[in-house]
Amino acid sequence: MAEENRALIPIEQKEVMFYDDEIVAVQVEDGTVYIPLRPICDLLGIQWSAQRRRINRDEILSEVVRTLSVSVTDTLRTREREMLCLPLDFVNGFLFGINAQRVNPEVKSRLLRYQRECYRVLADAFIPVQGSSELFGEDERGNSMLALQQIRENALAVARLAEEQMRMQMQVMTRLDKAAIIVGQHGKRIIALEKKLAPREAITDEQAADISAKVMAIATEMTRLDPSKNHYQAIFGELHRRFRVASYKDVRQGQYQIVLDFLDSWADAGRQG
Repeated sequence: MAEENRALIPIEQKEVMFYDDEIVAVQVEDGTVYIPLRPICDLLGIQWSAQRRRINRDEILSEVVRTLSVSVTDTLRTREREMLCLPLDFVNGFLFGINAQRVNPEVKSRLLRYQRECYRVLADAFIPVQGSSELFGEDERGNSMLALQQIRENALAVARLAEEQMRMQMQVMTRLDKAAIIVGQHGKRIIALEKKLAPREAITDEQAADISAKVMAIATEMTRLDPSKNHYQAIFGELHRRFRVASYKDVRQGQYQIVLDFLDSWADAGRQG
């Protein structure tokens, strides 16, 4: 059982940002990277005790789970806490064992994001490139790798926004029969949804479609005025830089109108320029 594992002592600890969440990873002497599980459950808003029992019942996860001493900082001091951790390679197995259909609706979208992207982000941040023996280096090579990693993450975010824009434009082209209904009911839906949804909840599909349509209109107009530039790329890059989103559905309710106002300002600046 997981509770019987002898505590391992990490030699390094590191935090990585996953959207607005900070995920901790620790490395032990053999180079294995472990991820503490309870903080992830807390971030997802799911019950830790139930997940711990599930890990203990699972034949694979119960074999690889370990207890590690992790540094935790609260408002007063930094202290060591023993936490159950899984090797990075098994984190997806743990996440996909959480049934998205059985969690609260406000948790579901966050859980699906973790299942889709969390392992890739952690792997990008913590697995060394071929030929490097340092995972948590702070020398010039490490700083260079961090800079390159940031460039890569920004490029991936822009690419994902472009793919989403293409997909939404195709949906508009193939489902024009529903467009009139969506436009006609748009105002009432937004008012009703804003009353029900928390400020940090993700925007709806209709709101994401509004942003996509505005991006397309702006890029089309800017291309007409200046066909020498890739205006989609410029808009996507600025959306990612300002709002730290890699998908329109990453925009929160509290940011929705701010994003629309930003796009309007972008369009006005382009016309004046």
